Amino acid sequence: MCGIWALFGSPSADVFKYLDACLRIKHRGPDAFRIEGDHHLPKSCLGFHRLCVIDDLHGMQPLRLRNFPYLYLIYNGEIYNHRLLQDEFDFIYETALDGECILHLYKKGGIEYCAQHLDGEFAFTLVDAEKRQIYVGRDTFGVRPAFRMIMKDKGILGICSEAKGLIELEKKEEYKGAHIEQVPPGIVETYSIDKEDKVHLISSKRFNKTGEPPKYRTLVTELGPDPLKNIQMLLYAAVRKRLMSHRRIGCFLSGGLDSSLIAAILIRQSREEAISYPIQTFAIGMEGSPDVAAARKVAAHIKSEHHEVIFTAEEALAVLDEVIYHLESYDITTIRASVGMFLVSKYVREKTDTVVMYSGEGADELAQGYIYFHKAPSPKEAHEESIRLMDDLYFYDVLRTDRCTAAHGLEVRPPFLDHQFTSYFLSLPAELRQPKDGIEKHILRKAFEGTDLLPDEILWRPKEAFSDGVSSTAKSWFQVLQEHCATLICDAEFNARAKLYPVNTPQTKEAFYYRKTFEKFYPGRDCDAFTPYFWMPKWTNATDPSARTLSNYKLS
Repeated sequence: MCGIWALFGSPSADVFKYLDACLRIKHRGPDAFRIEGDHHLPKSCLGFHRLCVIDDLHGMQPLRLRNFPYLYLIYNGEIYNHRLLQDEFDFIYETALDGECILHLYKKGGIEYCAQHLDGEFAFTLVDAEKRQIYVGRDTFGVRPAFRMIMKDKGILGICSEAKGLIELEKKEEYKGAHIEQVPPGIVETYSIDKEDKVHLISSKRFNKTGEPPKYRTLVTELGPDPLKNIQMLLYAAVRKRLMSHRRIGCFLSGGLDSSLIAAILIRQSREEAISYPIQTFAIGMEGSPDVAAARKVAAHIKSEHHEVIFTAEEALAVLDEVIYHLESYDITTIRASVGMFLVSKYVREKTDTVVMYSGEGADELAQGYIYFHKAPSPKEAHEESIRLMDDLYFYDVLRTDRCTAAHGLEVRPPFLDHQFTSYFLSLPAELRQPKDGIEKHILRKAFEGTDLLPDEILWRPKEAFSDGVSSTAKSWFQVLQEHCATLICDAEFNARAKLYPVNTPQTKEAFYYRKTFEKFYPGRDCDAFTPYFWMPKWTNATDPSARTLSNYKLS
């Protein structure tokens, strides 16, 4: 990961007095840091925390090119089709940096054209000092984070990868009353800078939405009539394009279908590409975790260099507040699932030289993998629920994977959220994508049947949520958390919950503790901008997000 930070229309000419706010996200880019102003951009400042993954020598930002001297770019992410674009449009690159193509595309066709031609995960701020305009864009699923701070009356705009870098500004008198929210995914915004260096929103345009096919030339150019073969081919391509890295690559491995498929494909393709080092896989859990046992079987089958991280309840509870700080969320299931990912990311950073991590996020939303999809009233409603989950990923699972890895200076890449793969999968008839024969994600499993990519017991292993699978079935992780939080919140405090938190009122002491901790770090936040609702199963009477509480839960 990297971290971007920008401020425009500052009330003070000395924008560097806000350095402390920019440093709030230094964990995202531990390799290098730069903050700069420029005479072309009075009362403005651009900051960048770098995790060096590609072009160590010329990849520092803000990026400026000799051919486009009035353009400034800061971005966090990876543009996987930068070489395809170079070949297609004869771009002359000055660096090996994948994001350089953003500047070339903008010069060729404007900002909306630019965003429509990017294949990757990204959040960027591009400044055209000659036109006195600012452009802010984010990928379709919000895999890379971006927040904005707007003060319309004062003409101020702030951009940051995480809200904490803007909330720190808000503590200063000149920024009191600022509105901080996420930049919507799939959107590109245009702002003007007036003669007094104040900023004004001109337009906000959607360049892509969930299920919409790519407008650019794709890695896979032809698909056949067999959807199973197409699924297989497109997922292989999604994994292959993400091999782009000058740093060591690894993979999170829970032993569930999603991460196991990605790890197995990654191992095969790393050998085909003759990568010089063994791919490391990482599993985490408590004693008796079914995930750890399953991941061990997968690692033996695919022959990865496997690492197991075993944690105790005490170790997990000790980082709970730190996890909530990094997440900037109080959602129950997000926090539960984040503790394990936070701890395994910490292990990867401290014990290995792996920096780029593959993950299986996005498959459950895309392929109807949650157990409650068995209860969908119709294929149409199941499809609509899948789209809703995909659209909201940036508040939940995508947020979790970003913050837990970025907290430790790692970069995560989720192939299941590949643009071409998702748009093709969602174009299949709704009936094909539903659970079948009592098995969720049936069509995805069927696509890899008979390939020996995974053992059959893993390929057809029932769904186990990461937040559940890290613990034994004798005592689930959510039960440990509930018992712990019950000792921290007294009855009198809990009984006042509706008055304290009238929006998204917590219904358990666990949820109350998460909200209280969130408010300690980020008081008075707009719920819609951070946690619009609690993630819960649909079409059930469930009062807890854990799949282990559902009547149709199957031991894995």
